[in-house]
Amino acid sequence: MLDRLKERARQLRRSITALYLAARHPRTPWYAKVLAVAVCGYAFSPIDLIPDPIPVLGYLDDLLLLPVGVWLTVQLIPPSIWAECQAQAKQVEVSGPRSWIAAIVIVLVWLLTFYVCARLIGSYLSL
Repeated sequence: MLDRLKERARQLRRSITALYLAARHPRTPWYAKVLAVAVCGYAFSPIDLIPDPIPVLGYLDDLLLLPVGVWLTVQLIPPSIWAECQAQAKQVEVSGPRSWIAAIVIVLVWLLTFYVCARLIGSYLSL
């Protein structure tokens, strides 16, 4: 059973890499690109919706949100493009994409989101 879970995790990682490639593909529809970027951003982000140290719930978002996000995005991508991106993801899988710029952008987006939420809550409480 543990081997099966490890294989599912590898498949999910490969699918997320394929989504990253699909988001950069010129023939991918814009709405699929937006959703693919959101799913990849969440997957690669060091910040989770529910922090991992929280027992059970911490990993629940990773176990539910990511597969559902991948599935929904794949439904929006034309099958020929998805097959091409999956083939490329298998080749990239050995080294894996590493981008410090992407990591910095993800962290900045999260910080901006927290800032906007704090400002909204602050303005709401000051009324």
